[in-house]
Amino acid sequence: MRDAAVRVKGGVLGGAGLVVLLWAAQVRPSARLDALFATAAHLTGLLAGYGILVLLFLMARVPAVEHGVGAGRLARWHALGGRHVLLLCFGHGLLALLGYAVHEGADLLTAVRDLLGYPWLAAAAAGTVLLGVVGVSSARAVRRRVAHETWRGVHLAVYLAAALAFGHQLAGPDLAAAAWFWALAHAAVGVPLVWYRAVVPVRQALRHALRVAEVRVEGPGVVSVVVHGQHLAELRAEPGQFLRWRFLTRRLWYTALPFSLSAPVRGTALRITVKGIGGHSRRIRRLRPGTRVLATGPFGALTAARRTRPKVLLIAGGLGITPMRALFETLPGGPGEITLLYRAGAEDQLVLRAELEAIAAGRQAGLHYLLGPSDGAYDPLAPRALAALVPDLAEHDVYLCGPPGMTQATRGALLRAGVPAGRVHTECFTF
Repeated sequence: MRDAAVRVKGGVLGGAGLVVLLWAAQVRPSARLDALFATAAHLTGLLAGYGILVLLFLMARVPAVEHGVGAGRLARWHALGGRHVLLLCFGHGLLALLGYAVHEGADLLTAVRDLLGYPWLAAAAAGTVLLGVVGVSSARAVRRRVAHETWRGVHLAVYLAAALAFGHQLAGPDLAAAAWFWALAHAAVGVPLVWYRAVVPVRQALRHALRVAEVRVEGPGVVSVVVHGQHLAELRAEPGQFLRWRFLTRRLWYTALPFSLSAPVRGTALRITVKGIGGHSRRIRRLRPGTRVLATGPFGALTAARRTRPKVLLIAGGLGITPMRALFETLPGGPGEITLLYRAGAEDQLVLRAELEAIAAGRQAGLHYLLGPSDGAYDPLAPRALAALVPDLAEHDVYLCGPPGMTQATRGALLRAGVPAGRVHTECFTF
């Protein structure tokens, strides 16, 4: 996974360097203030356009990238990159405005009016506004108050913003001599984006013919959905991975949500376990047998391939138990080599408990429930507590999945307890 992440980062930085070289080859040195503003505007515009392509590529769901880097890490890179792209877009607009105002000897309001009179500049301005709206919707203070479905819908504006910016980039003087390069770069991102986000899901839907077979209650507000289909072995879905599910009902068809497999694929059956948090996940409880399902994937890198040691510790918090339950059953290991720690607020919040206990008994694996409020005085996932539960903790690979705050805190505790960073494997699906 680390090698894949290094390669992707190297490719992104290499592409940025190539964009800078493209800009440098077209620079006409000048000490005039308007020329300096224009030159800086060209560079920030090129980098902003390239950044948008990188953001789209990170979310294109290319299997080699998703499996090698991990969906959670890609989402974090996407969020971080989005902030930089917004700064570049606004910086480009401001520098171009200042350059025009100085060149024409006009005030800023007049410069704004004049520049918006050019169709492609007006389109680029509209694209920048759309990106700004997407950025605001992703801010933590806003994100917590916006439904997941609304947030995803707003993010579709990125495609329109990229299309508006593309026309401006080709029309601009900074790319007059290299339009072919920019078009090729857009094609290199656009083709896999359309293929993996549009063509592949339709092909999988026709091939696997998925339908809901059963919805059963697992606990307060928690249900498991069993889905039957054909040729499921072709999915190559591994324990620990997730798919993006779209249930074809009147109120669910337009949103695809990521849910981990809560059991290994068995014959014609897939299973997910869902807690009713958002509006869509609550509606899943009312699904009827026979409902058609579209599922794309699998995605994620929280799989057995990341294992480096004979002993494995699985740590789950809340509904993070779903991928851990599948791994708990399937990871190779003899008696005492596999241990699961399950963090929950209270006993009635434990999900799939009977299955976990049956697996533990059958495999002679360790299973510990860590109960209590998250803000309690005693933290069962503190370094000393973890070392007491698992005496040779530093000799384990650790798989960790849960709410973002719990995951971040537990990862820090594991590092302080002596577990090397390369042996702590996490993935967060809250994106």
